[in-house]
Amino acid sequence: MKTDLELALDCAINIYHQYSVKKPLDDYLSRGEFRALLTENAKPFLTNTKPPGLGIDAYIDRLFVKADHNRDGRLKFTEFLTTLNLVAIEAHKRSHQHPNEPGHGQGQGQGHDHSHGHSHDHGHGPQN
Repeated sequence: MKTDLELALDCAINIYHQYSVKKPLDDYLSRGEFRALLTENAKPFLTNTKPPGLGIDAYIDRLFVKADHNRDGRLKFTEFLTTLNLVAIEAHKRSHQHPNEPGHGQGQGQGHDHSHGHSHDHGHGPQN
């Protein structure tokens, strides 16, 4: 039986492939495929992690530019992982800004080792 993390990684790979093989048929994400992937699969998450005052489209464009290391206008899987990394780091930071959520916030004396015994689904707030 796969662990939650293994399932999450499989899911990320499968979603990447669903969009990277659209048009043209390749193993890269164009800017449009990248935008569709995020807006169709992660819009509530993006809404919760985007910087204040920045719209979703501008945030997606910023993520694309940051991820496109070789500046070829498309993302290979390793570049796409950069996006997941950036968004996950921001989501994690913001998870600690919600002091009313059990297991998070300041003053717990447990630091940030994350051995505080709860799952990390981090689905903060209502999802639109």
